Amino acid sequence: MELDLGAVRAFVAIAEERSFGEAAARLGISQQAVSKRIARLETDLETVLFYRSRAGAGLTGDGRAFLPHARSLVGLADQAVELLRGRRRALRVDVLDTRLASIDLVRGFHDAGGADVELITSDGLRSGRVALATGAVDAVLCRLTGPLDDALTAEPVHLEPLHVLVGRRHPLARRERVSLAELAGETFWMPGNVEGSEWEEFYRLLGEEFGLRMDTSGPDFGYEHYVETVAAGRASLAGDATRLPWHPGLVRVPITPPVPAYPWWLLRHRQNRHPALAAFTRHLAARRPAFDPARLWLPESDRPAFTAPPR
Repeated sequence: MELDLGAVRAFVAIAEERSFGEAAARLGISQQAVSKRIARLETDLETVLFYRSRAGAGLTGDGRAFLPHARSLVGLADQAVELLRGRRRALRVDVLDTRLASIDLVRGFHDAGGADVELITSDGLRSGRVALATGAVDAVLCRLTGPLDDALTAEPVHLEPLHVLVGRRHPLARRERVSLAELAGETFWMPGNVEGSEWEEFYRLLGEEFGLRMDTSGPDFGYEHYVETVAAGRASLAGDATRLPWHPGLVRVPITPPVPAYPWWLLRHRQNRHPALAAFTRHLAARRPAFDPARLWLPESDRPAFTAPPR
């Protein structure tokens, strides 16, 4: 048998007020509703808790025995509710990596007075779906590929232009800017492009459309090694907001329109009620850049969402 907490709360109110009417006023419900709750509770407990008289409602012997336990049940429930209501848990956001453009999206919200945030790094979309479903995070910033579970929703929030990265001795290093057409046939070293990841798919689609070769061979020993290797003579691609370690031999070369833009999405669970999540969503939607096909390039699958006006 499971006790109805509402009925137990009504029992305590009547015991303390000695009146069904006063208890109803205290609980903000009708006297009829109070009577129904007590009738249900007495049925569940298989006993009579009150006797009625002109002086009001008095406790029976079983009622007196039950009262301290009923007060404990109500008190524990109230403490649990207050604990959660008063808990100022930070908004947990999966940013994939703290060196990427996603960190700027979260920091902009925080600096605007949005809320305290806790940054989580993981494997992007692959782990983000599970983290949202289990409540491990409140939001995930990643690129969306494929359908989502009905419990999840996604908003397009940012377009990050790419630059070419080369060493100072590379032929492209002397260029002020370069077009995608001129890059056809070029090999770009992308050791972090994990097979099956949403960013690996993005660069693969980019390469297929413009004739670029993506070398995903390793090893991937981190950003310092990546920068040193590119500066030594390789070519690579990176978002213009990616925070790379400084290296005297590294050169960023802008790409002329259409500039490849990495699409960032915000994923969240429909039932997540964190008080800052809605504000975070609105903050990003208000700052989402418009997709202009004459100026930017996106994979075909990403274009409809970024072309549509923000919701």
